[in-house]
Amino acid sequence: MKRYDIIIVGGGPAGMTAALYALRNDKKVLVLEKESFGGQIATSPRLENYPTIPSISGSEWSDLVFSQITELGAEFELEEVESVVKEDKFFLVKTNYNEYKSGAIILANGVKPRKMGIEKEDEFVGKGISYCAVCDGPFYKGKEIYLVGDANTALQYALLLSTYCPKVHMLTLFDKLFGDSILINRVLQTENIDIRHNLSLVELKGDKELESVVFKNTKTDDTVEFATNNLFIAIGQVPQNEAFKDLVELDHGFVVTDELMNTKTPGVFAAGDTRKKENKQVITACNDGAVAAMSAVKYLNSL
Repeated sequence: MKRYDIIIVGGGPAGMTAALYALRNDKKVLVLEKESFGGQIATSPRLENYPTIPSISGSEWSDLVFSQITELGAEFELEEVESVVKEDKFFLVKTNYNEYKSGAIILANGVKPRKMGIEKEDEFVGKGISYCAVCDGPFYKGKEIYLVGDANTALQYALLLSTYCPKVHMLTLFDKLFGDSILINRVLQTENIDIRHNLSLVELKGDKELESVVFKNTKTDDTVEFATNNLFIAIGQVPQNEAFKDLVELDHGFVVTDELMNTKTPGVFAAGDTRKKENKQVITACNDGAVAAMSAVKYLNSL
């Protein structure tokens, strides 16, 4: 069984920054990521609020950080963590493929896209339903696009899709947009983005794939149906911390920490979107990762 000083669960901005700081403190680090390195930001078309970099794609930024920590000696495995158990002064980490031991754990596993929770949603994923415009948008080049959401992710998706689709229909639950002013202004100034407010998705229609979507107006109760073979959903994210519930305190699924990223279990730290906090941005995730790593190093050095 391989043994490490610190095992980091999650390879997004928080996890990779934690690896950077841990490695610079001469710790042996393993980063476990179940899908792809970079996390949510890797699917973002533009990152424009990161200091020193006016504009860069999320995937480019992720690649730069990945290369940086790889050169410092970080080890990576594409595996899903199934459980973490404390045994004396060590933690036993079990994945879907292997088992590892470490002196400290940093949870930086982020969140996953929130679903609408309506009938046929799961059935139509990949058959008209998508949660990632960067990944699936090109399949609908030249076609009219339907997008559900009203905050930063939806705003970015609308702007991206508008560059190669003749019309983007942005359907929001409320009567306003929520997000950065610069993104809202760009969307409002983009002629081929059509915004329709106060609409709640109530039905997905189709046989083997999506054929139309039905919305109810929350003000009038009238229903409207749009014939479409696509619907992009960008309505937020949800945590995935069930595997760690015995080690950490959860609040609506998010990990509770102090300002030094400590959880209720000594040696277990949390960073990034997986923890309970107000602001969730790349820069705040990086901050969390750096603090968590320094706290983990201090903890290990005290043993």
